[in-house]
Parts: sequence; structure tokens; C-alpha cells
Amino acid sequence: MPELPDIELYLHCLDGRIKGETLNSIKLLNPFVLRTVDPKPSSFAGARIVAVFRLGKRVCIELEDERFIVIHLMISGRFRLVQGEAKGMGKIAHAVFALSAGCLILTEASTKKRASIHLVQGRSGLAAHTPEGVDPLTCSPEDFEAAIRAENRTLKRALTNQHRINGIGNAYSDEILFSSQLSPLRLTSSLSDQEVARLYCSTRDTLTMWRDRLQREFETEFPGAGDVTAFRPDFAVHGRFGLPCRSCGHNVQRIQYAENETNYCASCQNEGRLLADRSLSRLLRDDWPKTLEDLEN
Repeated sequence: MPELPDIELYLHCLDGRIKGETLNSIKLLNPFVLRTVDPKPSSFAGARIVAVFRLGKRVCIELEDERFIVIHLMISGRFRLVQGEAKGMGKIAHAVFALSAGCLILTEASTKKRASIHLVQGRSGLAAHTPEGVDPLTCSPEDFEAAIRAENRTLKRALTNQHRINGIGNAYSDEILFSSQLSPLRLTSSLSDQEVARLYCSTRDTLTMWRDRLQREFETEFPGAGDVTAFRPDFAVHGRFGLPCRSCGHNVQRIQYAENETNYCASCQNEGRLLADRSLSRLLRDDWPKTLEDLEN
């Protein structure tokens, strides 16, 4: 799922390309992607785009007269920006926003079709799409601490709970926790004030570093579908299971659950102790290794 740095990348690339453009039409190739019935898509035709901004993990395109297009990319949603007509997209294209100088296309390479579009009239209507959680890039240390301590959860769940902190998902939570040298299964109630402060700084530094890095990388081109990904070769731990930790050299470990996995370094984040993988630890029971030394033996 595109997370905060990826959404910021799209905003950066869209701002200089579609801001000031006229939206000629909205063509829905998959009618189920539109989750609202009022206002109608035809009412947006002819309006000029005045701003592009982020609402949590949502991309919001603002047009004249306080009209808004709110797009949630979910897991597989991506944008394509082409000059001229939109052709050759096949079934992955959900919607085409025809502009005065080209087309912005919403695609989704998944059969589950989770991406969504909401058309909104007025800022009061936009408020319904504003996430509850604090923005990790702009919130104060006090607001961040309140969000972290609001419930006694594991750090992994606390960071990815959009009702508390918005914009962070599976990939960047792994990177943040590695940077802060905290175990993903530490309970929020066990954190000292110093550890919360360290987590706050790591969250801002990690997200800002990747946001700025991606924007520099795509300064002159629009990112393709494969460029917005949860698996980047320069990540510290996410997607690097079994590979050496770049800090200590021990292999990166993982916890698997449902469709996701958490990656971490046992040496850097958990004093060398392995975290129990739900499926494997149940299978191995007493044979499940507790430390890196046990695992190597």
C-alpha cells in the first residue's frame, strides 16, 4: 500500500503537472470505484485544478468552487500520467481524468478492487474524509506521545493504526522501529519517556528522509507503477528477511501473519532475542529458537 512518502511523491509530481489545468471530464471505466452519487462526475467538467494535497493516505485534488476529488489508492492503486488520450490500459484502468494537456489515470493491478474515489462538494463534506490520527510530519511531540499511549498495543500496531497516527503502513513502520532500535512487539505501556521521544524523532526522520529522497529521484519524471513500492532495495529491514543487517551483520528476521510480515533485526532491536512467529512457533513448540545463537546452532 502506498504510504506517506509515496503519497507525498505523487503530490510532488502532480502539483507541477496538473495544478492550473482544466478538468475536461471524468470517465469511469469501473463504475464501482466511485463511492459517492452526489455530486455527479459531470458537474466537475470545466473546473480548474487549484491544489493537490494529502489527507492521511488519500490524495485530494481540489478544483474551483470547493470541489474535491478524494482518491484512496489502498494496496494496488497507482497513477499514470499520459499526454494525449489514455490507451492500452486494459482492465487495470479504473478512471480517467481528462485534462487540458493529457490524462491522469487511476489504475489498480488487483482483482480485489479496493481503490476508491469520492467526489465532494464543500469543505464541510471534505471533513468526513479527514483521518482521525495525527500527522506524523507535523504533530508535536506531545500529540505523538498521546497517540502512542492512547491504547496499550504493540508498537507495530500503534504506528499503523490510522485512527491514531495516519500515513504509516507495514513497510515504513518496520523502518521506523529499526531506526529507533525498538522491538515491533514492545507494548506501548512499557516505553519510557526517552524511548517515546526517540520513536518520535525516528518517525519524522525516516519519513522525511524517504520523502525527500523519492522526490529528488523523480524530479524530472513521473513515477511508474513499479516505482511506488513497499520493497525498496535500500530499506534497512523491510523485505530483507534472511539478508544481513546493514548495522550488525546478523540476518534480518520476520514475523508472518495473514498477508503481511514484519521484518526486524533481533540483535539491534531486541537484545538478540527472536520474536515468536505465530505459525512456526506453534509448529515447533519447544524446539522454537529463543535467541540468534539458538537459531544458528
